[in-house]
Amino acid sequence: MITLPKLETRAMPSLLEQRNNYMTNLETLIEKAKTETRALDDEEQKTFNKLKEDINNIDKTILAEQEAEKLKSAEMQQTKTPEDQEKRALAEDKFIRFLHGETRALDVANNGAIIPEEISSRIITRVRELSPIYQRATVFNVGGDLSFPAFDSQSIVTDYIADMVALTAQNGNFTSRKLQNFIAGSLVTISRSLMNRTDFDLTSFIVNMMSQSISNFLERELLIGAGTTAMTGIFTDANVTSVTATGATAVTLDDLISTQLSIPEAFQGQCEWIMNKSLVATLRKMKDADGKPLLNPDITQAYGWTLLGRPVLISENAPNTMTTGLKVLSYGDYSGMYIKLAQNIEIQVLNELFSTSHATGIVGYVEADSRVIEDQKISVLKLA
Repeated sequence: MITLPKLETRAMPSLLEQRNNYMTNLETLIEKAKTETRALDDEEQKTFNKLKEDINNIDKTILAEQEAEKLKSAEMQQTKTPEDQEKRALAEDKFIRFLHGETRALDVANNGAIIPEEISSRIITRVRELSPIYQRATVFNVGGDLSFPAFDSQSIVTDYIADMVALTAQNGNFTSRKLQNFIAGSLVTISRSLMNRTDFDLTSFIVNMMSQSISNFLERELLIGAGTTAMTGIFTDANVTSVTATGATAVTLDDLISTQLSIPEAFQGQCEWIMNKSLVATLRKMKDADGKPLLNPDITQAYGWTLLGRPVLISENAPNTMTTGLKVLSYGDYSGMYIKLAQNIEIQVLNELFSTSHATGIVGYVEADSRVIEDQKISVLKLA
């Protein structure tokens, strides 16, 4: 009878978790035969073929899901009515005329002009595509402050009482966490010669440049934003659960397990790791007690790696200093991070400032803020 290792999974494991389990069992089967310097027997070969079939079926299912998403996206594009297309073309025409100096083309305010909704939506959509952390957060595309009530469950205490003794009334404590309006700007300079070319898609160029700049800014702030007078990042938010490592200059397997287990089981299904690539490089060289690497390659993931069964997100903006008291990685369901990003984007065209360079400057302003509101979903690991 072949005994394969029992792997710990949740009641409803994802396809990826099932695939990882099958791969582990398959590798264990092969390793056992190699250790004993023999070929697979009939029963082992039958088990191998079954595992291989299960893995192939999961791969086909994952591929089918990806193709279905592409078809859904293509269908959404095709369902645009001629009126929608005409509206977008008109908005782009107004935008281009404004960039060339026709101030009446858009509604101009004291601090700039409001980009047509069609252009703003393209920028916001592109920002979402470029930043995986922004993708996973809970986003509110509104202006003005947002307040979220938070109930302190510790304010209600259940305990034993003596018979015929009245309970003491207790008040539930509600606190409030606010998302404010912090203004950030990005500057794009464009050659006048390039702007005047009829074969150059100026709108797409500006959308891409601004989206790249805004997404880089947001990812940095969502991770290490200082708070108070700026956006609050995951690694600086006092609400986030902090796990203290056993060492002051390195991360161990036990530290990773403790960090993962600090998140309630109810939220584990969407949890992921976030870390700097320098820490990824360190973890790739680490092995468990059985000599197996801690990081496992997985081509179904965006960044190609899993750690303790969960995907790893790599960010240049995550902390990369391994020093006493510093936070070095995060684990959690990042829908617990709330972002307020105003849908309207204001712009200013700077013709004179860059005239000596035969260029035009385009400044885009956004209003944004962020905080971890559902702190039970996210934790960080801090060196001792």
